[in-house]
Amino acid sequence: MTAVDVVIMAAGKGTRMKSRLPKVLHRLAGRALVQHVIDTAAGLMARRVVVVTGHGAEQVERALARPAGASGPDLRFVRQEPQLGTGHAVQQAAPALPDEGVTLVLNGDVPLVLPQTMQALIECCGGERITLLTVDTGADAGAYGRIVRSGGAEAPVQAIVEAKDATPEQRGLTEWYSGVMAAPTPLLKKYLAQLTDDNAQREFYLTDVVKHAVAGGTPVVALRITDETEVAGVNSPLQLAELERAYQLRQARRLMEQGVRIADPARFDLRGELDCAQDVEIDINCVFEGRVQLGEGVRIGANCVVANASIAAGAVIHPFTHIDGEKAGVQVGEGALVGPFARLRPGAQLGPQVHIGNFVEVKNSTLAAGAKANHLAYLGDATVGERVNYGAGSITANYDGANKHRTVIESDVHVGSNCVLVAPVTLGAGGTVGGGSTITKDTPPGALSVARGKQVSIAGWQRPVKRK
Repeated sequence: MTAVDVVIMAAGKGTRMKSRLPKVLHRLAGRALVQHVIDTAAGLMARRVVVVTGHGAEQVERALARPAGASGPDLRFVRQEPQLGTGHAVQQAAPALPDEGVTLVLNGDVPLVLPQTMQALIECCGGERITLLTVDTGADAGAYGRIVRSGGAEAPVQAIVEAKDATPEQRGLTEWYSGVMAAPTPLLKKYLAQLTDDNAQREFYLTDVVKHAVAGGTPVVALRITDETEVAGVNSPLQLAELERAYQLRQARRLMEQGVRIADPARFDLRGELDCAQDVEIDINCVFEGRVQLGEGVRIGANCVVANASIAAGAVIHPFTHIDGEKAGVQVGEGALVGPFARLRPGAQLGPQVHIGNFVEVKNSTLAAGAKANHLAYLGDATVGERVNYGAGSITANYDGANKHRTVIESDVHVGSNCVLVAPVTLGAGGTVGGGSTITKDTPPGALSVARGKQVSIAGWQRPVKRK
């Protein structure tokens, strides 16, 4: 197979974004616009990716830099300073491209190009032709460069004429250039060297490569699509929001085709990877981030945020629950019930049939099968045994101001309401802790442990009254 290298143009300022952040670093579905394009290149098994930076170059390069030894194509950066047009941008990348193979030119602010379309473009190029990705919806092409052919719709491409340089007749053409091109690298380098800035904008147009290729006898063909969303760029916050919805609808449709029931595809957000087994149900306004796995029959209630978590078969995540595993991950066992208004933090591991109720927070804790914390509680750095009942308002005091300590609650313990378990401490199996207790020492198995002040009642006591 012909080796593929990718040039990504990411030097623009993005004035209409009205932001200090370089345009290509604005986020769509939780990732920078240009990162989507790099991921597409990786999906094509590209040999090398050359990102052309300019405005905010250091910030862009720092954001995209990969650690040593990371997988993926060879990632390199070149600077375009000053920015003198699209042709000038690719000219800066040319020295970083190997002298053989095919070069695919993409734009860092066009995040929704599909790998299968790019693969078709490369195959159409065949290592011999310059191939353009064009769009024809039969409507006015606006500011896009028009495709000029020698005859009918299937005739060879003769030129791309920028809208600002087009004649009235050319402006009436409805087929336009998307900005995506595949070309044999030796030929691309040859025609890049012939570019001039003899045009209205005094810029070096990449589109003029077509003119020089035709003059040099190199065939120029077009792969025509009708879905302009795939090649839509981001130039303003409004366009970014429109593409966000387009991307999310694409993801929702993909999941629904696999059998996932999504209550409303217009109110669904995927900002990472979501793997769903059979008969998963997702209610409205749910956000999935990082790597999330949902087992068979899992139900996710409305307004939940789930990040970096694995939720086993039959579990129910009630509305307004926040699960964020970060690097440590969160595990939810089969048939577990979580929420509403619960929070699972990194390292939370819930066994089968565990119940975590409203306003309960769990962090770096393991709860064995059947354990329950149903109301207003905190479990941090804890190991909780089977069938434990953890009362409302109870907390593990796991931090002494310098170090974290662990609480162990053995099987069948009942912790009453409003208790404080001061770690490190172990509650013996089958024991009971009386409500309102502050436990600072290990408790024996099977015992009732109470640690609270003696109740005193003063008869006839009068409350203070306000002075007049």
